Amino acid sequence: MIVTEKFPGPAMTEQYIEIVERKGIGHPDTICDSVAEAVSIALAAVYLERFGSILHHNIDKSLLVAGQAEIDFGGGRMLQPMELIIGDRATDRLGPTTIPVADIAEEAAVNWFKANLPHVDPQRHLHCRSALAPGSAALTDIFARGGAVLAANDTSAVVGYWPLSPTESLVLELETYLNSAAFKKCFPESGQDVKIMGVRTGQSLDLTVAMPLLAQFIDNEQSYFSRKEEIRQQILMFVENSGQYSGVTIHFNTLDTPGRGVHG
Repeated sequence: MIVTEKFPGPAMTEQYIEIVERKGIGHPDTICDSVAEAVSIALAAVYLERFGSILHHNIDKSLLVAGQAEIDFGGGRMLQPMELIIGDRATDRLGPTTIPVADIAEEAAVNWFKANLPHVDPQRHLHCRSALAPGSAALTDIFARGGAVLAANDTSAVVGYWPLSPTESLVLELETYLNSAAFKKCFPESGQDVKIMGVRTGQSLDLTVAMPLLAQFIDNEQSYFSRKEEIRQQILMFVENSGQYSGVTIHFNTLDTPGRGVHG
């Protein structure tokens, strides 16, 4: 059942303060969610091929453990790869037929990294580990009962809203732009781990943008701050072209401190 109703309070555009956050494709939270979805899709495809229906699985928990790297201007080296742990439950057998759940999950994760994060080499920079356990008998038995409609194995609800406010749309469009092929061609040193927070106060917009610059493209501190300012100006131009705000302030990589080398 789908129910649509009008929100009774004032629209977001009528409120004085609005805060919006967006995490790009290279952000750890987005990586975990995206890989979990890719694993679910891969398992569903195998279930359909083998059994003609999608068997019980919950792939909604994953953990990306940070790796360790040694960086300097001009490059760096990986000391310890990231570890991606894929967890929860997935049916690994039906009758006499077994499914290589762990292999499917790990292959789907590696393929997602290859397709979406060109600076990550899954063979060298990533260790995938499946921690998927078989579903309980009560849950998996649902799929053995047959019938045109299977019983639900959980409670669930989906809540959404529309339309996006102008600030929400702008923050989304800015992150999409910063991770676009066109932007990366102009600024190849810019990484994909983008996070944007927009704070609208009246008709003024304050944007905080975090986006790494890749060490292999940055020769020295002066080069870093020079390219950083060029990118900040490009972001400012992109936002001002929307023509929606009386004033725009851009904060980009705010922890930077000149004179401290790679630590600053």
